[in-house]
Amino acid sequence: MTAAAAPAPLRVVIADDQTSVREGLVLLLGGLPDIDVVGAAGDGRQALALVAELRPDAILLDLHMPVLDGIGATRRLAAEHPEVAVVVLTTYVDDTSVLEALRAGARSYLTKDADRLDIARALHAAAGGLAVLDPRVQATLLAATTTATARPEPSQPPARLPLPPDGLTHREVEILGLIAVGLTNPEIAGRLFLSNHTIKTHINRIFAKTGSRDRAAAIGYAHRHGIG
Repeated sequence: MTAAAAPAPLRVVIADDQTSVREGLVLLLGGLPDIDVVGAAGDGRQALALVAELRPDAILLDLHMPVLDGIGATRRLAAEHPEVAVVVLTTYVDDTSVLEALRAGARSYLTKDADRLDIARALHAAAGGLAVLDPRVQATLLAATTTATARPEPSQPPARLPLPPDGLTHREVEILGLIAVGLTNPEIAGRLFLSNHTIKTHINRIFAKTGSRDRAAAIGYAHRHGIG
């Protein structure tokens, strides 16, 4: 009897705007016998073009990319190429990013600290119609679900929140308030289920909008505006 032929490698496209990350993923995954990296893109539009041209089994996609971001690309892929499994690989684990990606059509959601075997397993599972969620992502979804379940039904429409000062977003006000009560960046990240990178980005925007040179100045601003 002849041995059964080995299954063909999974054909994968990788999309990430950071060249070093993208090339690193190509090398890592391309070295696995059951993965064939057939293309790599630097933004969502390029990813769509490669998928249309190469017809891969799955795409490994970052969320925050120029031209067309990962959410928009996922939505287009789900509509135009539903046979291609979308696996998100990103640094963002806040509930908004996770829910938007899953609602757009992503089958799996991993963070960038996943190793190559975890990524490969997620790609194969997604191509087979299964979902794989990073443990941190599962915790984020559980917390969001618990919060929504525990929230009582309002007896009347909630009052609209006042607009924050100086163009701050409500999320930036929330983070500024946590800075004002003495929380560190990792503590804020843990409290809000965001990555340290995301917190740093928000804080840089807070400093720019409030004219604060450092954390102490931002805290002073927060106290003057009753934040925190």
